[in-house]
Amino acid sequence: MASFPAPTVWLKHPAAIFTANNADAQNGVVIQGTTIIELVPSGQQPKIKVDQYIDCSPYIITPGLINTHHHFYQTLTRCVPGALNQPLFPWLKFLYQVWKNLTPEMLHSATQLAGLELMLSGATTVADHHYVFPKGLENGIDIQVNAIQALGCRATLTRGSMSLGESKGGLPPDSVIQTEDVILADSQRLIDSYHDTSDDAMIQIALAPCSPFSVSKELMEATARLAEKNEVKTHTHLAETEDENSFCLREYGMRPLDYLESCGWLNERSWLAHGIHFTSSEIERLGKAKVGIAHCPSSNMLLASGICPTVELERAGCNIGLAVDGSASNDCSNMIQEARQSLLQQRLRYGAEQITAQRVLSYATTGSAAVLGRKNIGQIQVGFQADFAFFSTNELRFSGVGDLIAALVTCGAHQVDKLMVAGKWLIEDQQHTQFIQSELMQQHQALANSLQAKVN
Repeated sequence: MASFPAPTVWLKHPAAIFTANNADAQNGVVIQGTTIIELVPSGQQPKIKVDQYIDCSPYIITPGLINTHHHFYQTLTRCVPGALNQPLFPWLKFLYQVWKNLTPEMLHSATQLAGLELMLSGATTVADHHYVFPKGLENGIDIQVNAIQALGCRATLTRGSMSLGESKGGLPPDSVIQTEDVILADSQRLIDSYHDTSDDAMIQIALAPCSPFSVSKELMEATARLAEKNEVKTHTHLAETEDENSFCLREYGMRPLDYLESCGWLNERSWLAHGIHFTSSEIERLGKAKVGIAHCPSSNMLLASGICPTVELERAGCNIGLAVDGSASNDCSNMIQEARQSLLQQRLRYGAEQITAQRVLSYATTGSAAVLGRKNIGQIQVGFQADFAFFSTNELRFSGVGDLIAALVTCGAHQVDKLMVAGKWLIEDQQHTQFIQSELMQQHQALANSLQAKVN
């Protein structure tokens, strides 16, 4: 049977468009299939023959936002009494006693709810860091792949790990850790099963020991070698708190970045969650190595961890991506609101002139794409994937606005009206095309109640 080319579709006359590359596309974008094929400058018509058009005059269009760090399972434990108002280490020790009771059904539900929450806030690509593997949850990443594929968004799912339990001086209970042989074998299996190296990949796998204080140096080193062999990214938490600096000095006789380098991680394959407590010389080393940073402003404020030195890191050569972090340390998985948090937090450090709406939106788009090693998402450009977020201007918060791109951040946009991934509409009229939100919430809440009831 003969195949016919996909129709060309003109996303016509948006109220405003943020391309993330300063290109003029004010009269819209033409797509065909999964791909952007033309940008239409202000005052012009498409040069390519258009089969269909969609009136986008009610919308501010951005590239699909890209979240670079999350813990989906934590949506089951938002605002849990006992963890409230705690710094990182006591917060972790309490919640590990809850998380050790996770089940496959809980992880599947949490992944879908967190993914949908991110999509409704403009994300077309999500990243998750799952590192808790109690008995029965050995195939946790397979469960997440299944859940994400049903949602239809892109994802980088990281095979997290913990090998040092309480009996060996670590923070987590021994029931959620795994042996290093098991971790490495499963990491290879997941790469072989799911990692897609193509430019339009929907699912990619990365390797992600939880942190310097939850795995052995041998596992950090072996993970780096495995990632290099398979050409996949590596990810971990680093320099989130001063407590971490103290721990590494006490246990390893060196600061976290020195330890990371000693394990073979100081290279462009790596991206780090948080990246707050670095010295100026450490920042230069990170930039020279092209290490990526997942900037998590809300989480860093909620846990009183500190403020990421984004400007210095970026100047040194690091890519900066935006991230909501886990819901238990943010309690919200909203990417467009996270951009606003970044703007407000970073202005406290760098002032209003340096930290603009365009800059923080770039963290959430081009910066995040670079952090995840994705070359054809994160901006509106010919040849890139047709991933778009559509924010309606028909809200009270936008009445009286002069600059709609600035308003998207400073006036506090909250939810997309539409979302497109690879040329497919996944959200229309603020609803996922395949999921009934109320049913997902009902199931998720029941599972969260069950999990929280098991607190020791």
